[in-house]
Amino acid sequence: MSGVSVRPILLVEDNPHDELLTLRALRRINLANRIDVARDGQQALDYLLAHGEFSHRKDAQLPLVVLLDIGLPRLSGLEVLEKLRAEPRTALLPVVIFTSSDEDTDRLKSYSHRCNSFVRKPVDFNSFAETVARMGMYWLATNACP
Repeated sequence: MSGVSVRPILLVEDNPHDELLTLRALRRINLANRIDVARDGQQALDYLLAHGEFSHRKDAQLPLVVLLDIGLPRLSGLEVLEKLRAEPRTALLPVVIFTSSDEDTDRLKSYSHRCNSFVRKPVDFNSFAETVARMGMYWLATNACP
């Protein structure tokens, strides 16, 4: 299908339960995109910047979108976002902060660090799955990425 990219999605999530729910919800909408997972902020940066265990990715395409949690081990989601925006290769990469945080300061900091969207994770499974499905359809089928 033309217009729909098959570049991967990067999910950055340290909570195994939220990871599983997100993966299930994305698979439910039959996306052709591979979903790669990083489980902490440093692993996400290494993946995106082709460092360390991901140095083989130097010429690999960037993901179509990054779904980034805020509360991550090693580096927070906000630190990851700040570093991504400072790198020319990832400065325009679409990043959605996908978090359970209900703090206005987290939302404001996310936008000040130039996230593309801030989405709160619903607690209810059906709402969670619907939210993930809508995000997936928007970022993968509707949005025109840089």
